[in-house]
Amino acid sequence: MDHISKYLTPEIKLSCYDDKFFKSEIVFDHHMLIWFISGETKIVQAEAIHHFKTGDIFLIPRNKPATVINYPKDGLPHKTVVMLLTKDILRNYYQSIEPQVKTNPIPGICSFRNHPLLASCLASLIPYFDLNEPIPQHLALLKINEAISILRTIDSEIDSVLANFEDPYKVDLISFMEKNYMFNMPMEKFSYLTGRSLTSFKRDFKKAFNTTPQRWLTQKRLELAHYQLTENNRKPIDACYESGFENLSHFSFAFKKRFGYPPTSLIDQKNSTLEFKMRK
Repeated sequence: MDHISKYLTPEIKLSCYDDKFFKSEIVFDHHMLIWFISGETKIVQAEAIHHFKTGDIFLIPRNKPATVINYPKDGLPHKTVVMLLTKDILRNYYQSIEPQVKTNPIPGICSFRNHPLLASCLASLIPYFDLNEPIPQHLALLKINEAISILRTIDSEIDSVLANFEDPYKVDLISFMEKNYMFNMPMEKFSYLTGRSLTSFKRDFKKAFNTTPQRWLTQKRLELAHYQLTENNRKPIDACYESGFENLSHFSFAFKKRFGYPPTSLIDQKNSTLEFKMRK
């Protein structure tokens, strides 16, 4: 896979994937503002599946598990401008501003489509990527602060996300795992997002589910994949990645071991049933 990242600063980069496909399970440590130049992305979160294309702009909040699947489109690579809104930058921004924080933070991804103010701000960064010298830090910070100000102008509730600097607090383990088991994250990340140490996470998990986290996760992911194949007519590769498996071969092996037949047999069975109905 040919992946190129050009950094203006650690917080601003131009990301380009030339390959046909890229998938990753990610929990961002910082809010991430993304502007699509070309290509397509499917982002799977607990609440919904999001599709983004050329021109779209969206914000992925920190500490929200997601499966990110990138595709090229119309012969063009998957290309984005990415801006990290770090805790330090946001704290400095809000030092002189009273945030309008609501009681309930905005869940999931915030989509701004191709809003002209944000598009203009992010497009103005493109010429800097062609320079042979780094952008001055103070100028980069001006661009980031401009983006934050635009977000606050066009979304009256965005402060609930941007001005929230709390680490994950201890949450109900069963509820969290039932919503997020399809994300292929290390156990350390699951424990952090549930507000626990790794030792406490494993202890509480055993008490709640009477099994180990890895066995439970594999079982739940296989059940989800089976449902996706039989009820939602998903392709095996889509069911594989949207259920939290790393690759198709591992998924097929685990699926056959669990159910006694490969995932492709469900597709063949559906095709045979459809052909039979058409002949009648």
